[in-house]
Amino acid sequence: MIKKISLLGSTGSIGCNVLKIVRRFPGRFQVVGLAAGSNITLLRDQVEAFNPQIISVADEEPARQLSKSLGRQWRGKIAWGRQGNIEVATHQEADTVVSAIVGGAGLIPTYAAIEAGKNIALANKETLVMAGDLVMKAVKRHKVELLPIDSEHNAVFQALAAGRRDDVNKIILTASGGPFRQQKLADLWQITPEQALAHPNWSMGRKISIDSATMINKGLEIIEAKWLFDIPVEDIEVLIHPQSIVHSMVEFRDGSVIAQMGIPDMQTAIAYALSYPERLKTVLPRLNLGRCGDLQFSTPDFANFPGLKLAYQVCKKGGTLPAIFNAANEIAVEAFLAEKIRFPEISLVVAETVSRLMSREPTDIKMILEADLAGRVQAESIVTAFAMKKSLKWGKEIACPEIPPAAGVDLAPTGEK
Repeated sequence: MIKKISLLGSTGSIGCNVLKIVRRFPGRFQVVGLAAGSNITLLRDQVEAFNPQIISVADEEPARQLSKSLGRQWRGKIAWGRQGNIEVATHQEADTVVSAIVGGAGLIPTYAAIEAGKNIALANKETLVMAGDLVMKAVKRHKVELLPIDSEHNAVFQALAAGRRDDVNKIILTASGGPFRQQKLADLWQITPEQALAHPNWSMGRKISIDSATMINKGLEIIEAKWLFDIPVEDIEVLIHPQSIVHSMVEFRDGSVIAQMGIPDMQTAIAYALSYPERLKTVLPRLNLGRCGDLQFSTPDFANFPGLKLAYQVCKKGGTLPAIFNAANEIAVEAFLAEKIRFPEISLVVAETVSRLMSREPTDIKMILEADLAGRVQAESIVTAFAMKKSLKWGKEIACPEIPPAAGVDLAPTGEK
């Protein structure tokens, strides 16, 4: 039976890898919907290659350009904006939706797909970060599958098969540590966007690359894991593993630790999520442990990566706070990439935003969206305050802003600046 897929985020890193799998196994998968942002050149190529029934782009003008470019030879529907993403996600022919839109924008179409009874292959961690309780209740209510594509959560999903859920002691998420894991705290103030985008192991989009460098990405994964695997946040551990060979582990109460290992390539996790419970024969290079050398593990330094510690605290407090945390981070990352703030100020913006806004217990998606908007507005104002206090040049002569520690995290920078 051919699995019919709607792909949200088709022109991103995950989306392109999904289509590599589909192209490799044409008898197993069919693409019926594609949703992208503004990269209409790549989307046009994807439409010509996979002939979906519906596509969506960010805005109306790119939709017009794409329609003109495709001409009459393609007879599908072109939509745009949030509603366009929803239409792709809920298309009647799709039985599986791959959610790979980056950021909070992925929540609404993913939730709509669940409500429409679609199975979900989830790469958009923000869906569970922002609305984990509501999303997982909807998954149970509609009796659909939600399988993780992120390498870490996919690894945990595989390792959990080794024992009973009641016997799980803890989940161990591994992290490469990004490009700055060995940097001194004072040196982080000189990091440029170009340096932060240079991930040592993985090929990722700009936003996720910065999140990996700050380790806030791992913080988002902690919150996601809590909901995905129904486990207390206290039982989720993070270890730095620079080689990115062990993708994550599960420790059982008898002391056994089950690890999922492989080369650092997202196609492995994607293929398993799409074909579960089967395994596809991929053409990827095989892991050769004899050539890997030493595999190293260490605990993360919360002083250098305070956003990770803040994620634990936000997860414990719950409510709408994770949605605020995520929104503030998206604004802060955009500001850093635009050189409005410096690298450590990403965590400062997030922490200060979290400290200023009250958390509520969400009863519907509307409350989540309200918290998301409030977080973005507050974070924008903090970014503006930072930018007004200093030059936009990068250098040691710039004094850091005096922002009080927020949300119980010691975020005040130390050392030479």
